[in-house]
Amino acid sequence: MTRIRTRKWDAADHLQSDADATAYLEAALEEGDGALVAAALGDIARARGMTKIARESGLGRESLYKALSRGGNPELATVLRVVRALGLRLRALPAR
Repeated sequence: MTRIRTRKWDAADHLQSDADATAYLEAALEEGDGALVAAALGDIARARGMTKIARESGLGRESLYKALSRGGNPELATVLRVVRALGLRLRALPAR
């Protein structure tokens, strides 16, 4: 019997461009799940370099890892600072 070898999949490995990050965050926002949005921001931040994002947002790297994990629950102020540091923008649109 042969063994199947697997690797852990990490979204951060596939977020190569601004367009990738934007589409990923938009999909998470569309789901309407706050934990998923926080995790997506965390994946994007890891893809861009968490240390760099922490420095640019003025937040601690360790606290960002915790807040932007699947179990994290970041404050809105944290989300806005991270979004700005990522070079992204959140917008409100009317529901369809």
